[in-house]
Amino acid sequence: MAGSGKTTLMQRLNSHLHTTNTPGYIINLDPAVTQVPYGANIDIRDTVNYKNVMKQYGLGPNGGILTSLNLFATRFDQVISLCEKQRDPPLKYVIVDTPGQIEIFTWSASGAIITEAFASGFPTMIAFIIDTPRCAHPQTFMSNMLQACSILYKSKLPMLLVFNKTDVSRHDFALDWMADFETFHVALQADSSYASTLSKSLSLVLEEFYCNLKTVGVSAVTGENIDEFFTSVEACAEEYLKYYKPEMDRKVQARNELETQRQAKELSKLSLDRAESSQQSNSRIPAAKVALDARTRPPVTSADEMDGYISDGLD
Repeated sequence: MAGSGKTTLMQRLNSHLHTTNTPGYIINLDPAVTQVPYGANIDIRDTVNYKNVMKQYGLGPNGGILTSLNLFATRFDQVISLCEKQRDPPLKYVIVDTPGQIEIFTWSASGAIITEAFASGFPTMIAFIIDTPRCAHPQTFMSNMLQACSILYKSKLPMLLVFNKTDVSRHDFALDWMADFETFHVALQADSSYASTLSKSLSLVLEEFYCNLKTVGVSAVTGENIDEFFTSVEACAEEYLKYYKPEMDRKVQARNELETQRQAKELSKLSLDRAESSQQSNSRIPAAKVALDARTRPPVTSADEMDGYISDGLD
């Protein structure tokens, strides 16, 4: 979510990795950011110039970010190769800072390519950063939950809800709303608008969605609960290996089987076409031979020879 303190949290996570001597790799995928308060190992801005993309293609800010990501995704195999490179000690975490605009990364082709590239080779999870003070309003809270639900539906990866800025506002109210929809309804009583009624109905729908989510409250400024954040990340990694990886392997196997069947079908079609072409060629050879014989046979010079030709035909 834009403005939730995502980049500041990235700085805190990077600082925590260095403080604890934990091998980590930081990747920035936001081409529009002016500067980042952390040292990124891979930065999209080193490859794609966001302003030049906007100027060249006549795009607005969001279109420029999306196009920059699409261009970068064409070479993302090189990023994966760098992450997979053997190191001593080996990497423990790869942390990716994505653009704050959800629709740009989550619902774009480049976002799907990048997410699947990581998920196919590493235990991967998604941390959805929430601005806790802004979520004190029930309708804003519901909007965040719907966004989280859409990301989970699209990515099909373990998700961790990270309530940031707990130094400003505690996230206990959000946990209460997730645990008991009636408490959420009480918070909406003062508002009788259509949006409030819709939020009440959606809270009933999302009750089961809440049950399968992990949550943690952190402060990117003070560093509160950063250790708990990494503990939750480890739990999501175990969930990935237990549930998501087998499902992904099954999908990859099914995709490979379909590709094998397609190749076999194309090969069979090619063999059939070659066989038909060979038959057509063979059927034309006798006619050509007869015509050649007719052209090369000596001309008739007498009546006796004509009788011989007629006799041969009758025989």
